[in-house]
Amino acid sequence: MDDKIKFDIEFPIHASPQLLYQYISTPSGLSEWFSDNVNSRGELFTFIWDGSEEQAKLLNKKSGERIKFRWLEDEEDDSACYFEIRIQVDEITKDVSLMITDFAEEDEIDEAKMLWGNQISSLKQVLGSV
Repeated sequence: MDDKIKFDIEFPIHASPQLLYQYISTPSGLSEWFSDNVNSRGELFTFIWDGSEEQAKLLNKKSGERIKFRWLEDEEDDSACYFEIRIQVDEITKDVSLMITDFAEEDEIDEAKMLWGNQISSLKQVLGSV
């Protein structure tokens, strides 16, 4: 198996960090833009897309700031792969960005970045910050 490579992307977004946090940290918020539906039981989140399910474990979260998951299917290959959605606020301009950290195989990074771009576009539409 190829090693996955870590990548970061930044998406400027016009919304308050408090509001954004609701959309990145709750099943109801995530189901509005990240996947068709999201269920959670404790630390286990189930993401549903077009009838297929992916499960992720909540690794940690910091209120108003970030949330970090690991896909359960990635646990078998003993990799330290995770995805993290972090809210970053510029101290001077107060501009808000979402910072995404994720992992993909080398030949899939562009595709993964495009997928995140589409997801964040959906989020911006939900927020009305297009």
